[in-house]
Amino acid sequence: MKELQYINKYFSKYKWRILIGLIITILSKFLALKVPQVIGDSLNIVEDYQKGIITNLSEVKHQLFINILIIIGVALLAGFFTFLMRQTIIVTSRLIEFDLKNEIYQQYQRLSLNFYKKNRTGDLMNRISEDVSKVRMYVGPAIMYSMNMIVLFAVGFTQMISIDVKLTMYTLIPFPLLSISIFVLSKVIHKRSTVVQQYLSKLTTYNQEFFSGISVVKSYGIEKIIIKDFDKIADESKEKNIYLHKANALFFPLMILLIGISNLLVIYIGGQQYINNEIQIGTIIEFMLYVNILTWPVAVVGWVTSMIQQAEASQLRINEFLKQVPEIQNSASSSTTLKGNVEFKNVSFTYDDTNITALKNVSFSVKQGETLAILGNTGSGKSTIIELISRLYDTKEGAVLLDHQSIKEINLYDIRNQIGFVPQDPFLFSESIEDNIKFGKEDATEEEIITAAKNADVHKNIIDFPKGYKTILGERGVTLSGGQKQRVSIARAIIKKPKILIFDDCLSAVDTETEEKILSNLERISKNITTFIISHRVSSAKNADKIIVLDEGKIIQQGTHNQLITEDGYYKDLYQQQLLEKEM
Repeated sequence: MKELQYINKYFSKYKWRILIGLIITILSKFLALKVPQVIGDSLNIVEDYQKGIITNLSEVKHQLFINILIIIGVALLAGFFTFLMRQTIIVTSRLIEFDLKNEIYQQYQRLSLNFYKKNRTGDLMNRISEDVSKVRMYVGPAIMYSMNMIVLFAVGFTQMISIDVKLTMYTLIPFPLLSISIFVLSKVIHKRSTVVQQYLSKLTTYNQEFFSGISVVKSYGIEKIIIKDFDKIADESKEKNIYLHKANALFFPLMILLIGISNLLVIYIGGQQYINNEIQIGTIIEFMLYVNILTWPVAVVGWVTSMIQQAEASQLRINEFLKQVPEIQNSASSSTTLKGNVEFKNVSFTYDDTNITALKNVSFSVKQGETLAILGNTGSGKSTIIELISRLYDTKEGAVLLDHQSIKEINLYDIRNQIGFVPQDPFLFSESIEDNIKFGKEDATEEEIITAAKNADVHKNIIDFPKGYKTILGERGVTLSGGQKQRVSIARAIIKKPKILIFDDCLSAVDTETEEKILSNLERISKNITTFIISHRVSSAKNADKIIVLDEGKIIQQGTHNQLITEDGYYKDLYQQQLLEKEM
């Protein structure tokens, strides 16, 4: 249970709830164990009457009536305390589940972009859902039934020993075998549980990718191949689950067998003692009731052990990334207001997951309010520059400066809060168009939303929808066209009124006329905003204050539009090619 020690901090947080639950458990089980004693006393009274030790029948009837009332009262009180026990312990498990999920989600927020490139979404979803549910079973039902078992054994065996030591010792004979069985099976269950959770993650990941890429699946008509692959993973998962439950299935029959042996020993040894007049018949019945009351706690040992082992396997998977330290650390606690000056000094960058060197000794500077356009072939390093400015990655060679200060020394959250970013592949949430735009500014007014949409040249499209800005988008904004998604994403960035605006080839899905309108609006509203435009179109770059051209991570050209069209090279060739296409 080494991995589950991580949960101990939550036990400390809710210690009073758990302590109250423990006290209530003790009371409920103490009351429940009074029933066999009362029944045994009742049978002994009847036996004494038959033997003539008690001669008054009305006294016997009166005592039996009192005992019946005691049994009913004890049962009702025990049931009430059991209800309170569940209200304390099970509710506590739900609170711990809530806290753990929040902790995992917060860790997801802190972890760097590189982490998400190395881990699949389906697996991450499974850890925060299925794995946390397994852990909850440990902090709730497993602990509750363990308390039940401990209290029942402690009180029950104490009571049994006080009645007859010899009979109690014979009753205990099967329990060493029980301990050995649990020890062996728990190891097997732990290993098999880990494999089952891994296969569940595979299934979740496969389904998530299938749903996200459903348009590709249908376009290529590969449904049968997808179903075949899914069946293969599902069959493997099924086999691993069967393999696990075969081990689990050994527990209950074994427990019942051991309890049956205990009952036989009570009857045989108790019967001999009764024949020898050492005990009364009520004592044998009382012992049998005790043994059968303890049947469920003994039988539940297997179930509890299985739950703990599965929780251990799940917590191990959770701990794997909870203990990960984010690559991007916020080293500054003080707040910083950016002006928008950006400078790269001899920056080189290599992605550690692919070992591709995206930038090689890149240097440039952009002053507040200027616009820098970055052009280049696919894979030339354009997006890497943007990722470094947003501090999604940290460079190990060279320096990135914001307002003449190292980006690593500025508050990370201030940097990102003052950057408006429009990605190449815009992501919209399954909310209304209005809410998606307000994502850039939570308290934005209706007028601000409309103004941002107009500047992004998407207002006319939005008002054509039956519900206008209240239109609910499908997953990832599937309701909108590619160009509309890009323009809503631009509106989201504009409404933020950032110090730095970044457009990562976000006008690729709009026509030239729409592009001109958006760029004209951006030029008007971004006079004091430092703007970065990544594009494959000269039309997007021509009005920029500076233009740099990248090739295989190096700057091969830089200057203004008028300067570059007079120089032989990539920019002039691209300009002439696109000019010819426009004329055609």
